Amino acid sequence: SISSVRTTAYTHTEADHIKHGTSTAVGTNLKFGKVRSAAADWSVYPVGTVFQIEGSPWVYQIDDYGSALVGTNTIDLYKPNKSEMNQWGVRNVNIKVLRWGSFAESLNIMKPRSKYQHVRKMVERIEKSS
Repeated sequence: SISSVRTTAYTHTEADHIKHGTSTAVGTNLKFGKVRSAAADWSVYPVGTVFQIEGSPWVYQIDDYGSALVGTNTIDLYKPNKSEMNQWGVRNVNIKVLRWGSFAESLNIMKPRSKYQHVRKMVERIEKSS
């Protein structure tokens, strides 16, 4: 099914990502090839969710999250540099989920990080809805 979502873009040299470098929340490297990394609220789009933006050849995979995304229906798309990030800006796009990720896997990754408020919020939401 196709749904409309708000998208933003991020890159690994932004201040709030510096400490993570090119690592995702999953611990893999940020991807920007045929499959590209994206961040979301994992209680909405669980880790491993694969989607395509209508009219775009790329496939995105949710392998990251961000505190600003929690409680929003926003997906943050990884870009390799600031100019591509700025070029994207904020766009409302239609996405088609090709494969849903796993809420159980999302919980496994997040539970040990529950000292962070945004992580705790996502964990609580998943547990409430399951």
